[in-house]
Amino acid sequence: MKFSDIPGLADVKQLLTDAVKSNHTAHAQLFVGAAGALNLPLALAYATYLHCENKGDDDSCGVCPACSKNAKFIHPDTHFVFPLSNVKNDKDDDRFRADITKSWRSFLLEQSYGSLDDWTNFYGGEDKMALISREESREIIKTLSLKPFESPHKVMIIWQPELMHTSAANGILKILEEPPPQTFFILVTNAADRLLSTIISRTQIVTVPLLHDDEVAACLRERHGVDAAKADKLAPLAEGNLGLAVRLIDTPEDNNASVFIDWMRACFRKSYGQLVGMADTYHGLDKLSQRNMMTYSINMMRESMLHISGAGAMNRTRGEELKFVQDFSKVLTLEKIEGSYKLLNDATYHLERNGSAKMIFLDLSLKLSKTLNP
Repeated sequence: MKFSDIPGLADVKQLLTDAVKSNHTAHAQLFVGAAGALNLPLALAYATYLHCENKGDDDSCGVCPACSKNAKFIHPDTHFVFPLSNVKNDKDDDRFRADITKSWRSFLLEQSYGSLDDWTNFYGGEDKMALISREESREIIKTLSLKPFESPHKVMIIWQPELMHTSAANGILKILEEPPPQTFFILVTNAADRLLSTIISRTQIVTVPLLHDDEVAACLRERHGVDAAKADKLAPLAEGNLGLAVRLIDTPEDNNASVFIDWMRACFRKSYGQLVGMADTYHGLDKLSQRNMMTYSINMMRESMLHISGAGAMNRTRGEELKFVQDFSKVLTLEKIEGSYKLLNDATYHLERNGSAKMIFLDLSLKLSKTLNP
């Protein structure tokens, strides 16, 4: 993977390439990003750049032997550590490690924007908790004690280090602080607050922001063949998460705008019979569509807040949606929007924990009705 394969993030890419060119690369870096940020693809592209035999100013060459191997994630001097659940059925440790490494490479090739859930589903971990075991720290030390095979550098990418067993996390502290020569650690996390402070203190933090809507939309158009209208519609729903945006491509066309308008009108008028019927309909949606509806509703509350606050130039809605925001805002106050926003976020939280969609939606509707029209 090259930097050019990753949309956006120009400032972060420049920061990394400048450090390599000036020989000021930190031996241990922590790529921090919210869920959906492209910090894993960025780490993969960074490893490629470190190994590249013909580096350009802004990217790896993509054609040298090192780049060719990194494109398949088989470079012998790039090592990976990643979480696993208890799925081991093979008593031969070496064979199991070879098989799971093959699965990991296939996952990166097929789902380079994938999440931990995507990885767990990919290798068949089901609903079991994925962890980086205590034995892994010994494997890291053993691996890095060897000399590089082909490159001047060794790169160790640790994905989701917040899921390290405490013994494993403590076990790598010394090698993080004093790694072998020309060894680089890249820790990739979506939850830096769950890491040991001793690990954070030994790394240089690289913050990886979520993509902007226009970057997500452009990627959907240019790399996934999505027409402009649909790309512009999906981008706000993804909230900067490119992996989610790609998954949304194949979902049936939704009618979130008309549903939201009808829902808010029913809440405002306290049409409880209609709200019960809408709860039944909502319950029949798949999980992704349920989530999208909540995300869309939260975005519309944000749009209304911007309109009321006199920041209409920042509105992302257009056409009929913008007209509704303008009309809806006439009966809203910042207090009502704040209360509604919190209720929608709470409902999203409960949905993600597999609560009953019908009960959550109906309870939310009744509370929104009271908030919007006390």
